[in-house]
Amino acid sequence: MAKSHHQAYWRQNLKYLAILLSIWFLVSFGCGILFKDYLNQFTLGGFKLGFWFAQQGSIYVFVLLIFVYIFLMNRLDKKFGYDD
Repeated sequence: MAKSHHQAYWRQNLKYLAILLSIWFLVSFGCGILFKDYLNQFTLGGFKLGFWFAQQGSIYVFVLLIFVYIFLMNRLDKKFGYDD
């Protein structure tokens, strides 16, 4: 495989990581701390939404992002011929 092929693969991988980690940061830090006063106007399951994100929502989003990353990487592996 050509070096540019590997570089394109890693460039795309890093792009996925940057996007997914930004979403995780936004949800965990943003929704749980920065925007909690605004989000606490709403309720989810009887809890204020800002509190819910700080306690449970960020964990759910993190697990969801893991599955999204697996899906994206499987698709990227197939695209670049690294799948088994």
